[in-house]
Formats: sequence, C-alpha cells, structure tokens
Amino acid sequence: MQKRTLGNTGTSASAIGLGCMGMSEFYGPADEATSIAVIHRALELGINFFDTADMYGVGHNEQLLGRALKGRRDRAVIATKFAIQRGQDGSFLGISGRPEYVKAACDASLQRLGVETIDLYYQHRVDRSVPIEDTVGAMGELVKAGKVRWLGLSEASPATLRRAHLVHPISALQTEYSLWSREPEQELFQTCDELGISFVAYSPLGRGFLTGAIRSANDLAPNDYRRVAPRFSGDNLEQNLKLVKVIEGVAAEKRATVAQVALAWVLGKNPRLLTIPGTKKLARLEENAKAAEVVLTAKELASLDAAAPLGVAAGERYPSAGMASLNG
Repeated sequence: MQKRTLGNTGTSASAIGLGCMGMSEFYGPADEATSIAVIHRALELGINFFDTADMYGVGHNEQLLGRALKGRRDRAVIATKFAIQRGQDGSFLGISGRPEYVKAACDASLQRLGVETIDLYYQHRVDRSVPIEDTVGAMGELVKAGKVRWLGLSEASPATLRRAHLVHPISALQTEYSLWSREPEQELFQTCDELGISFVAYSPLGRGFLTGAIRSANDLAPNDYRRVAPRFSGDNLEQNLKLVKVIEGVAAEKRATVAQVALAWVLGKNPRLLTIPGTKKLARLEENAKAAEVVLTAKELASLDAAAPLGVAAGERYPSAGMASLNG
C-alpha cells in the first residue's frame, strides 16, 4: 500500500484509508463480525488509516473500531471527530465547538475507542457561533494533555482553516472530493499546500454511486439515507449516470473496475491527498485497496476531467440542512 505523510506530523498513513461510518449507520444493515473482519483485513493489506466519528451510530462506530483494533493499536492511525451532537434516540441536536464540549467529547471518544490517545482529532463541522480560535485553542489543550496527537478540521472554509492554523498547527482537512464533487480544487487545495496540511478526501466514490453499482433507488436498502439524498433521486440520478458511463469506458480499457478508476483519479490529483473510501464488505475493501496500483494516463485523465467539470453533478451533496453546515 502506498503511504503518504500526514500533514506536518512526520507520520505516514496509507494513501487509501478506511471510512468506518457505514458499519454502524446510514448505509443500510451491517454485520458487526463482518465489519471487524474488514478492519482486520485492511491492516493485512497495509491500510493503517481508520476514520470514525462520535456521531456515527451515536458512539457505536467508535466502540466497534476500538474492539477491532484491540491488540493492534500500534498498527493503526485512528482519526475521529466531534461537534455534531446527537441524542441517544439518534436525533440531531446541533453543532457545538464550545471549549468545554470539546474536552468532554474527547474524553467520551477515548473511552469508547479504548485508547489513551487519539491520533487525529477533527472538528466535524464548524460551529459558527463560536470563534474558531476558541475551539481550536481547546483542541490544542488536548494535545498538551496527551489525549490527542494531531488536529484536523472537516468541511471548513479556507479562511477558517487559516485562522485555526494560527492557533495550533492543523495536520489535516477532511472534505468531500470526487469526480462529482470537485469544489476543493478551487481554493482548498492551494490553502492546504501552502500551510503543509494534508487533504483527506471523504466519499471519493460519491457514496457508492461512482462504482456503477447503484442504478436506481431499488438498489438501496429501505433504511439507506441515500434514498432521500438529492443526487440519488429521480431525474438527478438519471443525469448522474452519464458520468458513470464515462468512468465505465475508461475502466474497460484499463482492465480495472469502475471504483478503482474513480479512486485512482482522486489519488492522482494531489500528492498530499489521502482518501478514506468506506465499505463494510471484504470484496469491496480488497477492490479499493488495489486502486493504489492503478496509474491513469494523461489521455485517461483528460477524458475523465472533461466528463466531470466542476458542477457536473445534478443535485446538492446533502439535503438542505446538511448543506447549511458546510464551509464554516
């Protein structure tokens, strides 16, 4: 597995990591034993970068990852996130970046993960009611206390990222990036490069859509949240399938899978970039891991770039409430 340096940490992480969210929630049913087997297989494949958050499964995902990595902690770079508050019934209560909440959330995550230190601790969404300096200042105190090694932000604007970095070094910025979500190329890539911050691309396969496996809502489980996601609905879905057809054409010539081509495109866009495709299936994990071996030619890259200009996707990334929390 290809390794890339994580921001200013001097530590290497696998270019292709593993997003664990779907093992607990949002993407239909999951089996815990299989999920743990996927995490163990990831380690065997050289994947050492694992991404979770306290809100995934209302804490369940952190507990799951902690159990899977018990006895294997030294082989993993663990990233988790705070800020999106949820009730025990799963209800969404809002976003908090209050200093006192930062510390309480970290302590709870440490307990659920069963570790003494979190490697990379992100603010999941920016709380616009709290100065970023105050939030990151509290996060920096966690570093001093030995509870966290490095800090990150998720879905933050370039201006917020710069302000945060002045308070404490930010090692990673996590934001959605894929063939149908190219907005980070406008300014975020440049900001990260200038500040020495790694860019971590989440949903690099468009929440599974860019694998070619989703042709209609009938391909999704009844409780899969993508059924109500704008890009997976009605006419938007039909329009977005046109991009998948282009990727399929490149994949056929490359003798690679559609997912591998989509991931190879993401990895080739920025040498400081790491990506965390999520899966709860062993076969998909192994398929995704092999994407690091796929090298796209200039002609292939040009074909994909032309088919996927900025704004190509029909529909917003999230429903309206989710979109309101972005670019803080």
